[in-house]
Amino acid sequence: MFISNSTVYMPSVLTLVGIPGLESVQCWIGIPFCVMYLIALIGNSLLLIIIKSERSLHEPMYIFLGMLGVTDIALATSIMPKMLGIFWFCMPEIYFNSCLFQMWLIHTFQGIESGILMAMALDRYVSICYPLRHTTIFTHQLVTQIGTVVVLRAAMLVAPCLGLIKCRFQFYHTTVISHSYCEHMAIVKLAAANVQINKIYGLFVAFTVAGFDLTCITLSYIQIFITVFHLPQKEARFKAFNTCIPHVCVFLQFYLLAFFSFFTHRFGSHIPPYIHILFSSIYLLVPPFFNPLVYGLKTKQIQVHVFKMLFS
Repeated sequence: MFISNSTVYMPSVLTLVGIPGLESVQCWIGIPFCVMYLIALIGNSLLLIIIKSERSLHEPMYIFLGMLGVTDIALATSIMPKMLGIFWFCMPEIYFNSCLFQMWLIHTFQGIESGILMAMALDRYVSICYPLRHTTIFTHQLVTQIGTVVVLRAAMLVAPCLGLIKCRFQFYHTTVISHSYCEHMAIVKLAAANVQINKIYGLFVAFTVAGFDLTCITLSYIQIFITVFHLPQKEARFKAFNTCIPHVCVFLQFYLLAFFSFFTHRFGSHIPPYIHILFSSIYLLVPPFFNPLVYGLKTKQIQVHVFKMLFS
């Protein structure tokens, strides 16, 4: 490592601060984070076991829910071990390449989760608006193809971010990242160079993935609610709404936290850093923690199989 004119040349190791301004209480913040992580692991694992073992749940909605569970486990696991290492064991150092890899994993799993939520909204749209054609449209082959496209889209769109950082930047102002994990803009801000291209590409990826998915989800649920309001029977309306409520709760918590984190990183200079970093960390942990609880409490078929598993 070579230092010249207050810059660092091609650092091999970076330092993650954790939550700036809250370093003295990070050991206590780590406790609820760890509890949420364990609940996320147990809840999503339980969902996966139930969906895999029960043939009656081998339907598109539950297959997508299983994909969401795998993604949630992977997303939470890509950040929590290192974050707890910073909070509890004073292990802030991370290799530069490992940091880039963590960044790629985090943003890829975020993109995959967004795509799965869109697929679940489309599945609900077809199921409620065109119930007689649902089984012929959402075949297992189509579900597999959607899952493959969602994974490849996220991985391929995020991958150039690694190249733009690795190839364009050689000198860095500092090796200290004021964050609890390796986030794209947090790394880019370290560079002692023009970062405009990286910012533009980051915005492009965000609006390509989240913008497209959120538009599809919004349009799907507008059509769903129009159809539900026109149902003649009150029981049918209630059943349709009860099916949609868990999905709407998951969509809202995922995208509201995502957009808060995204825009504060770029335009929220007046927001205290500890608030932004705390919310960014919570944003990555809440969906894995929240999703199995919502679907477990609001989906009757899953409730039945959970009780059956526990009492058997």
